[in-house]
Amino acid sequence: MKDDLIWFKSSYSDGDGSECVEVAVSWCKSSYSDDEGDNCVEIANGPRGIRIRDSKQRSGPQLAVDGSAWAGFIAYIAAA
Repeated sequence: MKDDLIWFKSSYSDGDGSECVEVAVSWCKSSYSDDEGDNCVEIANGPRGIRIRDSKQRSGPQLAVDGSAWAGFIAYIAAA
């Protein structure tokens, strides 16, 4: 899978386009997704937390959670 960078303009940048700071995120496919591209979950560490999406619907809805919620979820899954 090609990891495309997604750019976000900083909320602290001004409205006319000058003095802009942008942050890039790269989507990573879950290692538990199958090789045919089915059942794929992708995550990205973004400027406001973790983003989660279905790789078959890249322009579709995304779930956003903060880092502590994601860490708790990963700890729970690892203990299961």
